[in-house]
Amino acid sequence: MQKETYNVIGLMSGTSLDGLDIAFCTFAKAGNSWSYELIGSRHVAYSEPRVDELREAIIWPSVRLFEFDYEYGTWLGQQVDDFIKSENYKADIIASHGHTIHHQPEMRFTHQIGSGQAIARITGITTIADFRSKDVVYGGQGAPLVPIGDQLLFGEYDYCLNLGGIANVSFEYKDQRVAYDIGPANMLLNYLAGQAGLAYDAEGAMAKRGQVIPDLLNELNKLEYYSKPYPKSLGLEWFLSDLKPLIAEASGSLEDKMATAIQHEAEQIGRAILSHPTGNKGQKMLVTGGGARNTALVEAIQKELIGKVKVEVPNELLIDFKEAIVFAFMGVLRYRNEPNCLASVTGASKDVSGGVIFLP
Repeated sequence: MQKETYNVIGLMSGTSLDGLDIAFCTFAKAGNSWSYELIGSRHVAYSEPRVDELREAIIWPSVRLFEFDYEYGTWLGQQVDDFIKSENYKADIIASHGHTIHHQPEMRFTHQIGSGQAIARITGITTIADFRSKDVVYGGQGAPLVPIGDQLLFGEYDYCLNLGGIANVSFEYKDQRVAYDIGPANMLLNYLAGQAGLAYDAEGAMAKRGQVIPDLLNELNKLEYYSKPYPKSLGLEWFLSDLKPLIAEASGSLEDKMATAIQHEAEQIGRAILSHPTGNKGQKMLVTGGGARNTALVEAIQKELIGKVKVEVPNELLIDFKEAIVFAFMGVLRYRNEPNCLASVTGASKDVSGGVIFLP
């Protein structure tokens, strides 16, 4: 008989490059239902040199990337070990997303660095990592993966929208879970904020001072990706090749470009949501991720969905740590050898139980 309660540490590092999220959670299964509790959490901000490394690693030669994989995994293990010892936590497993460097599912590969074996060695705890690769091998996008958690832990919401580096959504449609990457979120906004010497645009202050640039908005909305059917996913490669040049070449102030970026993101999010009505009365959407703190973005999304879908921003802990919670849960499912990557979401030929298990 399988164990029905688990103590798990989830690790998440996203494309927004703001840092490492650590969540210590308990998960309990009663019948066919799962529940969770977030017991403790910690955010470890990246240093500027670390941000530069993670941003530039996409162009590094293979030997340097392999070296960095171990180096970064060792750092992850040290952060978790300090977290555990400082709070005296006892974890059954660690589930680590790592940090995505390459994501090219059409070429049948995706790569998240952060050696799971290094984490297991340092902490002495069984570690599960590399959650995306198996799905990609079976023809899937390897993303988004959070929808399994949306379905089993946050099923009271019609839509779950995550505003991380990339905006992605999940929902039930025609009796199956559907999810995909909509477009940029903090990846674009943080890039523009960086031009002003800021890590991010706090509460959308820059955007609120700007005016939308109609020509730029039109060019952004015409990007080919938006007309593609799902399943589909995005990575840094797309931002660098397709989106960044439009922003860089456009005329206008940083504030105007930021206002345009906010409007563009809100329009694409609204279009994605409204094109897939659930048919339920009183539809509501949970919004999490760092972008949920950007009031300019949230207000723009609310304007697109007014009278049709209620936008709910939860407490700050859930905003910040939902993805780490869900990856912890994915670790539980992998540990139980149960599906944690949904073919209806990724386009794979079958549901898979993704993740490689590393023993101490």
